[in-house]
Formats: sequence, structure tokens, C-alpha cells
Amino acid sequence: MVVPSAGRIVGISGNITRPSKTRALVETIAAAIGERHELAPHVFDLVDFGPSLGAATSLAGLDAHGQAIVAEILSADLLVVASPIFKGSYSGLFKHLFDLLDPASLAGKTVVLAATGGSDRHTLALDHQLRPLLGFFMTHTIPTGIFATAADFIDGKPASAGFRARLDLALADVDRLLTPPIPSTLQRQTRKTA
Repeated sequence: MVVPSAGRIVGISGNITRPSKTRALVETIAAAIGERHELAPHVFDLVDFGPSLGAATSLAGLDAHGQAIVAEILSADLLVVASPIFKGSYSGLFKHLFDLLDPASLAGKTVVLAATGGSDRHTLALDHQLRPLLGFFMTHTIPTGIFATAADFIDGKPASAGFRARLDLALADVDRLLTPPIPSTLQRQTRKTA
């Protein structure tokens, strides 16, 4: 059970249909982080935006519900961002959502990158597609990306041993970014002499 706190995780899944392996992946990752850090996860996918997303040429072009989702994304303390990978890249509508955002709007946010694909041939999309996109927005993407294929899913949820191992590595990365750093020797000495 997630204990609500001031912090929030927002998951963004680039799927355009439901049910979706990509959304299940985002929900699983966000829930695991939420349990460890007492952050309340909220997950959205492109379906949640409705038809206004595809027609919008600016954030003002989104309907009220779409604008509320963007406000949730912009106010998040941590983002879990994932897309299904089609022919080596994220979906066009997923990219369109990011095209609507101001370049400085996500600066400094911690981001977990994830993706689903039909085969392991798509794993490099995490580092060659998603990481540069979120790097443009000046986010702190954790080193470990989480990629899953159909073989990683059991009863509609990512649960394979390989997935669990990748999730554990990602959680350790998140722990390092969300845990307050240990004061340096200089800071400790300064406190003693003050």
C-alpha cells in the first residue's frame, strides 16, 4: 500500500490502446518506487488524453482533461516514461505530447525510462531514442532503462526473472537520486567549526 506524501510519481505510457503491456510496465515500475519512497503514483497513457492530443498544435489546444494531465506531469517529483517501440523508435503520438511541452518544463526531474517491444532488437531505443529526448528537457534520467518483451509478462504483468533483475537495478538508481546525499567531509568540518 502506498502511503501518500508530498511527493508524486507520474507515469506516462505511450500506448494508444488498452489493455497495454506498456501501461502495465509503467504501473509496475511506479508502484515499486512508490512503495519504497512513500510516493503516490499516478499513471496516464495517451488514451487518457482523448482525441484532442492528436489535433493540438499547442498545450492550449488540449481539452481541459488533457491540460490537467499535463499539469500532473509538470508537477511530478519523479517521472516514469515509457513507449512501445515500433520499428526502432517511440510512437509518433508519444513524441507529439513532448513536442507540446516547453523545453524547460521538465528540467531537473528524475526520470525512469522504460519501453516494450516485440523483440530484443528494440532495446537500444531506450538509449538512442528515449534518453536523448528526455536529455533535451534537461532531466536526470537514471542509468538503468527497463525494456520488456512479451516473454517478460505473466498474466498481463511484467514478472519474469529478467524483468525483476532490471527493476532491482533501476530501483537502486532511483534510491541514490531520491535519498539525501551524505554530507561531504568539508561540509562536516564546516559544521564542527561553526
